[in-house]
Amino acid sequence: MNDHPVIARIRLNPHSRDVQRDLRDATQMHRTVMRMVPDNLGNAPRQQAGLLYRLEETDTSSTLLVQAATLDPARLPTGYGQADVKSLAPMFTALRKGLGVRYRIVLNPAKRERLSLEAKGKRGRIVPLSGADADQWWLRRAAEAGLDLHVLTPTSMEPARPRTSNASGMRHSLLRYDGTATVTDPDALKEAVIHGIGRGKPYGAGLLSLAPAATA
Repeated sequence: MNDHPVIARIRLNPHSRDVQRDLRDATQMHRTVMRMVPDNLGNAPRQQAGLLYRLEETDTSSTLLVQAATLDPARLPTGYGQADVKSLAPMFTALRKGLGVRYRIVLNPAKRERLSLEAKGKRGRIVPLSGADADQWWLRRAAEAGLDLHVLTPTSMEPARPRTSNASGMRHSLLRYDGTATVTDPDALKEAVIHGIGRGKPYGAGLLSLAPAATA
């Protein structure tokens, strides 16, 4: 794994049929972004590539952020969008304890359902969290990732789901968090950026973006 992954910012072409398909289908979007990483990565190619992504949409545009050890946007479908790739090495170099940062992340906060003693040996369902429970989940995970959160502003996102006959059986609730924080453990934070946070990584969750916080 490259210690300094790269990130691509892709301004999606709204007239592309491939883009229109991917915006409707989380599984297809995952397949498309995986085209940018090398082939023959074994049984867990997303993990081997360190691939994470996040879709950012406004009323007028859609932008796809894709992070991995290495990326080749030329492998995207023709006319998919305009890509700008840069290394995250400068950001990693700047990380230090006490640094104030702004952050953004889309998450799939969830917990495993507790089962009764009679169900010993079985695993409970994964239950999505919302409201204060989701906020507390993010506070805990952020602390583990070397961030002391000051502000966390949640925004509900459209659930990620594939357009298949059994789509109801696969639905990933997504929340976007924006805010400010202080770096408490640069090494843990670097690992969190590289590997992502939480579940739902194949469906656009887990990519942590950081920027220096504005100083007065």
